[in-house]
Formats: sequence, C-alpha cells, structure tokens
Amino acid sequence: MKNERQMDAQKIETIEPIGKRVVIRKDEDKKETKGGIKLPDTIEIPTITGRVVAVSAEIEHTPDIPLRKYDKVLFNPKGAIPVDFEGDNRLFVVEVQNVVAVFRKG
Repeated sequence: MKNERQMDAQKIETIEPIGKRVVIRKDEDKKETKGGIKLPDTIEIPTITGRVVAVSAEIEHTPDIPLRKYDKVLFNPKGAIPVDFEGDNRLFVVEVQNVVAVFRKG
C-alpha cells in the first residue's frame, strides 16, 4: 500500500513559482554550430534561452515586469534552480532579476 506522501507526489501536475520568479523550460543544447559544424556528443554549447512556462501571481499583477507565460527569454543560468519535475532536467525556477531579455516579434 502506498503511503500518503507517495500519493500526494503523484497528484502534482503543475508548478507555481513564489515571489518574483518564473519557471523556464531551457531550450535544447546545440549540437551544431551556426556554420554547420557538427559537435560531438561530449561537447555542449550552454544554452541560456528558453520559454516561460509559469509565472508567479506577483509577476502577473505587476505591470512593470513584462514577462508572460510562453515568452521566449534569455536568462542567467547561474541563479537558476533546476527542478526535477518532468524528468528531462530542463525546467528551472529563475528570479526575475536573472531574466535579462525577452524576445518579441515585430
């Protein structure tokens, strides 16, 4: 029989950051340079771009912070907290101050 903690862990379906934080899904690591040179699997170019998958309630209600769900962003990975939530190790909780740019069209 499963204990209560195991059952609660299975019910988790979303993640909501607290304070001035967002959850970002990091883009895939690059395996080829822009010039077309294929990199061996042992070499990775660190990627610091990703998509916002969740924003805190504080950010949603602060018009001065232009971050919304699904925005593509550039972030500083040193302050990012990895989240082992989906098993692919690409989710990070990031403080707003570590998001350095938002990509916009137009």
